[in-house]
Amino acid sequence: MHYFVLLLSLLTSGCASSGTLGVEAPTGGVRLLFVGNSLTYVNNLPGMVGELARLAGIDSVFTASVAFPDVSLDDHWAEGSAVRALQRSRWEFVVLQQGPSTLPENRALLEAAARRFDVPVRAAGAVPVLYQVWPTVNRSGDFVPALASYQNAAQAVKGVLAPAGDAWRAAIAESDTIRVYSPDGLHASVRGTYLAALVIYARIFDRDPRLLPPRIPGVAEDTTTVRFLQRMANVALQRSPAKP
Repeated sequence: MHYFVLLLSLLTSGCASSGTLGVEAPTGGVRLLFVGNSLTYVNNLPGMVGELARLAGIDSVFTASVAFPDVSLDDHWAEGSAVRALQRSRWEFVVLQQGPSTLPENRALLEAAARRFDVPVRAAGAVPVLYQVWPTVNRSGDFVPALASYQNAAQAVKGVLAPAGDAWRAAIAESDTIRVYSPDGLHASVRGTYLAALVIYARIFDRDPRLLPPRIPGVAEDTTTVRFLQRMANVALQRSPAKP
């Protein structure tokens, strides 16, 4: 693989620091490891989740991400960096993500990979979180099977479901002006990343996303749009239980 992304950030009272793959997660606070592909690293989704926690008054959150483009969880298992990160440090939550996995064979592969990762995830003291993603913009019919695939995987490992893709579905159904896709029709716009981060934050910390301040960290955005995205996150959370 020719491209690797690892982000480490510690948020304590608004102060951030960064490190490299060899840096172990600090003791104390809440430690989150993200394992995924470009739907995790574009717009720094892990950092956004950490920033939302800070806005909610959660003082110390450490986020790390092991992500490559165009990879599945099976690819991560074979490459080994994510497993080594699990073995090196203790974590509270490990957020697992691959493509939408809408076909029956891909649903089975997602479940099998989640089960495989569940062993080192639990050994690291963590709970697996299945981060449900979205289909490409021209395959809107795949939103529902994508949700079912991630529900199935979360149920298989008794993990937590973060239905980010379903929040996108809710937002698209309610508004044709608030764009969650980037121009490539696959990756998230900043609004789309914020919406996904809201869902993951709410599920990990068991918080209502509508109670956050009406702003996107580091981005100038109008209050009406931010409140709309918070409501759409809540819609998805309400119609999918945390533990399927």
